[in-house]
Amino acid sequence: MMRVKLDDALLLQVEKPAKYTGNEWNMVRKNLEDVEVRFAFAFPDDYEIGMSHLGMKILYHILNKRKDTYCERVFAPWVDMERLMRERGIPLYTLETYTPLSEFDILGFTLQYEMSYTNILNMLDLGGIPILAEDRDESHPFVCAGGPCAVNPEPLADFIDFFVIGEGEEVIHEIVDTYKVWKDSGQDRKAFLELVAGIEGVYVPSLYQVVYYEDGTIMDIMPKSEKVPDVVRRRIVADLDQVDFPDDIIVPYIGTVHDRIMLELFRGCIRGCRFCQAGFIYRPVRERSPEKLNELARSSVKKTGYDEISLVSLSTSDYSALPAFCDNLLDFAEKEHVNLSLPSLRVDNFSLGLMERASKVRKSGLTFAPEAGTQRLRDVINKGITDEDLKSSVQLAVAGGWNTVKLYFMVGLPTETMEDVEGIADMGISLIESCRPIANRDGGRGLHITLSTSCFVPKPFTPFQWEPMDDISVLNEKQYHLKDLIRKRTRNIRYNYHDPEISHMEAVLSRGDRRLGKVIHTAWKLGAKFDGWDEHFSFERWQRAFEENGLDSAFYANRRRDFSEVLPWDHIDTGVSKAFLVRECKKAYEGDLTRNCASGCSNCGASVYQTGICFAKQRSRRQAGG
Repeated sequence: MMRVKLDDALLLQVEKPAKYTGNEWNMVRKNLEDVEVRFAFAFPDDYEIGMSHLGMKILYHILNKRKDTYCERVFAPWVDMERLMRERGIPLYTLETYTPLSEFDILGFTLQYEMSYTNILNMLDLGGIPILAEDRDESHPFVCAGGPCAVNPEPLADFIDFFVIGEGEEVIHEIVDTYKVWKDSGQDRKAFLELVAGIEGVYVPSLYQVVYYEDGTIMDIMPKSEKVPDVVRRRIVADLDQVDFPDDIIVPYIGTVHDRIMLELFRGCIRGCRFCQAGFIYRPVRERSPEKLNELARSSVKKTGYDEISLVSLSTSDYSALPAFCDNLLDFAEKEHVNLSLPSLRVDNFSLGLMERASKVRKSGLTFAPEAGTQRLRDVINKGITDEDLKSSVQLAVAGGWNTVKLYFMVGLPTETMEDVEGIADMGISLIESCRPIANRDGGRGLHITLSTSCFVPKPFTPFQWEPMDDISVLNEKQYHLKDLIRKRTRNIRYNYHDPEISHMEAVLSRGDRRLGKVIHTAWKLGAKFDGWDEHFSFERWQRAFEENGLDSAFYANRRRDFSEVLPWDHIDTGVSKAFLVRECKKAYEGDLTRNCASGCSNCGASVYQTGICFAKQRSRRQAGG
C-alpha cells in the first residue's frame, strides 16, 4: 500500500494546512490487515464545507462500525494545495491513512449541490482514477454517488459507476456485502454492476439506454437487460430510532461552517412548498423519539466537548414533540452551559418562550423565510403563511430583545410580476415600521434586517419541475430594481442577492440529461472547478463548453416542458407520484393551497412506503373506524 508523504515545507505554503493532515479528535483508526473493504467517502468541496455535512458523519459512523470495512474521508483540495500536489506528483489521498484514491475498493461521492460536479472530475483525476466510467477496469475502484442531487443522475452518468437513490444507512450495508461476494467470486467488473443493480435503490447508468427525438427531447429510457428494473425506487429508512446515529463525531482542528453537534429531529416535511425539492424527495415525515434525541444529545456533548447543539430538520418547529423535548433538553443544556440552536423555524408557529430559553447561554440569530413578497405569490408556491404571521413573529422577537432578523426570499418564481418583487421591499420596510414603537417603548434599538434573495431554480420531483427559469437578464433586472427600492427607502435593510449566472447553471445541471456529461467534461478541461464559489465560477467557460458540444444551456434552463414530455429522471421513483405533481402545478396557477400532511393526506403517493406520518394517519383512521 502506498502512503502519501507530506512535509512541513509543503504544508506551510497553503492556507489552513490542518485541512490536509487529518488526525482530528474522534477520527477512526483501524488495522488495515483486519479490513476487507476500503471505502473512501468523498465530499466534492472544501474541507470546511464537507466537515459540516451530516450525511458524511452518519455514513462514516455506520461503515466504521463494521469490523470488515474502513471508511476514510477525502475532500476537494483548495486551489493552492492542488497546485502543489500537481507540481510534485502527489495523488489525492484520504485523511485517515494518506492512501491515494486509486487504491480503494469503492469511492463514494455525495451530491449536495450541482455546482460541485466539476470538482468530482477534478478529484478523480487527482486521485489517479479514469474520469470516464467506461475507461475503468478491474484495477480501479468502483465510483458511486448519492445524495439529493442523485435523484437526477443523468448529467453524471458518464463518470459514475452506480448511484444510490435515497437514504443510505441501510442500503450501504447491502452494497458492501454484495461487493464482498463479488470480490470472492473472481468475476469481471460488469458482473458486480449487474449484481449491485439488483439492490433496491441502486441505479447503474451503463445498464440503461436513452433514446432522443430530433429536437433533443427524450423518447425513452430503457434497461439494456432484463436483469435490471425499468424504474429504480428510492430507498428510505422506515424507523430512524433503529438506525445508528453518530454521537462521537470528528472534531476538526479548524472552524467549519457548522462547527457544532447536529441532532436530526426528523426527515421529510409536512409542508408542500411547490418549489422545494427536499420537501418532496424526503417524504414521508419520520420522526426520532424525544427519548432517543435526549440520549444522543447527552452522549454527544460528553464525547466531543462541543458547547452548541443544533436541531436539524427541514422545519424544526414542526417536530410534534418539540416543546416537551426542548424542556427536557434545555434543563441539561443550561446545566452544562450548552447553547441550543433552533434553525428552520416557521413564521406561523414561532415560539418566543422557546427561543428565549434556548438562547440563555448564547443568543442566536433569528431567520425566517417568507420566500415571496405578496400573499398572491405565497399562495402560488403553497407557502401557507400570511403577512400577519410574519409581522406578529418579528414583533414578538423585538419585544423579546432581538433587533436583527434575517429574511429569505426568491425572485423568478412562476407567475411572478414586478409588483411581487416590490412586495419584498414593502414587507421589509413594513416590519421595521411596525417594530419601531416596540423598540422605542423598551428603550432598545430599532429592527435591522438582512434580506437575501436567491433565484428560483426549477428542480426535479417538484410541482415546478416543468417550469422555465427566468432569463438571466430578467433576474438581474428584478434584483437591481429591488436593490434600488430598498436603498431609496431605508438604511435598516442590508440586501444580498445571488448571482443569476450561477443559478442558471444550477438549473441546467439539475434538469439536464445524459448529453450534459460531455459539457461537464469539456468545462472541467477548460479549468472549471469550485463553480459554487463566486471567485472561481466563469459563465463564459461554461458557455464555451456548450458551444463546443453543440448544445444550448437555455434548452435545459429556460424552456417550459410539457406534462407529457419524458423527463431525464422519469425512470427514478421517489414515492411521490407524477400525477400529484401535475395537480400541484395546476393548483399553483389557481393560487389554490394544499393542506399540510399533519392536517390531512393529499394522496401524494408517499404512503406506499407504509411508514412515518402516512402510516400513523392510516392507523388512526382504522382505529377510529373500528
